[in-house]
Amino acid sequence: MKLPRLSLRRPARRRTGSLTRRMIAAATIWIALLLGVGGFALDRVLTSAITRNFDAQLDYVLTAMIASSEIGPEGEVLFNRPPADQRFLEPYSGVYYQISGDGFDPFPSRSLWDRRLSVGPSHADTDVHYFDSSEFPMERLRIAERDVRLPGSAVRWRFQVAQNRDELDAQIGVLRRTLVRSFGILGLGLIALAALQAIYGLWPLRRVRRGLAAIRSGHKARIDEKLPREIEPLVDELNALLEHNEKQAEEARRHAGNLAHALKTPLTVITNAATAQSPDLADTVCREATTMRRQVDHHLARARAIGRRSSAQARAEIWPALQAVERAVSRLYENVTVDLAGDKKAAVRVERQDLDEMLGNLVENAAKYGNGRVFVTVKATAEFIEVEVEDDGTGIPEIERASIFDRGARLDTGKPGTGLGLAIVRDVAQIYGGDVALEESEDLGGLLARLKLPVAPAEPAPARGKGGAARTQAG
Repeated sequence: MKLPRLSLRRPARRRTGSLTRRMIAAATIWIALLLGVGGFALDRVLTSAITRNFDAQLDYVLTAMIASSEIGPEGEVLFNRPPADQRFLEPYSGVYYQISGDGFDPFPSRSLWDRRLSVGPSHADTDVHYFDSSEFPMERLRIAERDVRLPGSAVRWRFQVAQNRDELDAQIGVLRRTLVRSFGILGLGLIALAALQAIYGLWPLRRVRRGLAAIRSGHKARIDEKLPREIEPLVDELNALLEHNEKQAEEARRHAGNLAHALKTPLTVITNAATAQSPDLADTVCREATTMRRQVDHHLARARAIGRRSSAQARAEIWPALQAVERAVSRLYENVTVDLAGDKKAAVRVERQDLDEMLGNLVENAAKYGNGRVFVTVKATAEFIEVEVEDDGTGIPEIERASIFDRGARLDTGKPGTGLGLAIVRDVAQIYGGDVALEESEDLGGLLARLKLPVAPAEPAPARGKGGAARTQAG
C-alpha cells in the first residue's frame, strides 16, 4: 500500500498586478485624456483663427466691390473700376463674384463662366454672412455675401464673393498634422517621464525587499539603510516586528530552558529513588510528579499569555470576570463573603481567559488565607485599571512580600496549593504590560493585592440605522 506523497509546494499567492504598471497605466490614461481635450480645444481655436483670416480676405474683396459699384443707365450695376484680382477673369479659377437683384439678370464674374451662384431669397443679409457651399460639383466654396441698397436704386442688391476652400482646408490640414505630431511627441515624453518617476519613486521598496531577503538569509539582523521619509515608518514597523519576534523567540527559549531546569531535579530524584530501589518509591514518584505538573501548568499559562498578547484587539471587561470568580469562590468557600465595588464599566487590554486566571488566583488566595471577608475594588486611571483584592487575614510582613512571588512560595504550608498562583499572576500581568504588588489592607487589616492592567480603548459606537435604532451584529 502506497502512502500519499505530501506536497511541499508553497501555496500560490494571489497577485494583484504590478504597482509600477498601475502607476504608468494611470498616468498614460490621464495624459492621453488631457492631451486629447487640450488638442481638441487648441484645434478649434486655431482653425477658427485661420477661417476668420480667410473670411477677412473675402470681406475685403466684398467691400471693395461694393465701394466700386454704381447704378447704370438702365438700373443695372456697373463697376467704376474692375476688381484687381485677375483670377476673376480666368474661367473656373476658384475665385468668383456675383451681384444679384430682383428684376435683373445676375452680374457674374467671368471666372464663373457658365455657372451661377445660388441666391437664397429666404433671408436678408444686411451684415456680411459667411457660409460653406457644395453647389458646384467637385468644388467646395467659402462664400461671403451681403445685401446693399446702392444710391439711386430701389433694388436690394446681393453681393457675393466665393473662393475655393482647398487653400483653407490645406492650411487647416497642416495645422492639424502639426498638432498631432507635437502632442504625440509630448504625450510620449510625458509617459516616459511618468514611467521613470514610477520606477525611480518605487526603487526604495526594492531595497526594502532586498533587505528582508538578507535578514531571512541571516546576513543582516535589521534594515539599516537610509531610505526616504515616506518609507521610514514602514521600515521602522518592520524592524519593530522583527524585534518583537526575536523577543518572543527568546522568551520561548528561556521558558523551555526554565521548564527543563525545573523538571530536571524531580526527574533526578525519581531516577535515584528507582535506582536505589527505595521503599517509598511510590510516594516519591507522586510527590515529584505533582511538582512537575505545577511547573508545567505555570509555564503553559505563561506560554498562552505570550501567544495571545500579540492580539491588538484583546479586550475584557473587569466586572463580569469578577462576578464569575465570586460565584466560583463562594461555592468553594461557603464561609467566605466576597464584596465587589468600583467601576463596573472598566475594561482592560487582556484576553478574558488570562484575566479570569489572574483574578481567580488573587481572590482564591484571599478567601483561602483570610478569615471570611474579601473585598474587591475596581479603580480606573488614565492608563491602567487597578483591581484591589483585600482580606481580613494575618497579612504578610513587608520584608517577605517580595519573596512570595517566587515559584513555589507558600503563604501557609498547612493549606493545600502549589505555591505558583501569585507567580503566575505576576508573570501574566507583566506580559500584558501590567504588574501586581502586595500591600497592607487599611480597612480589613490583612493583605492587599493591587493588580494593575492596561486600560482597553473605548469600543466604537454602533452604526445608527434608519429611525435612530442602533444596528447590532450577532456574534
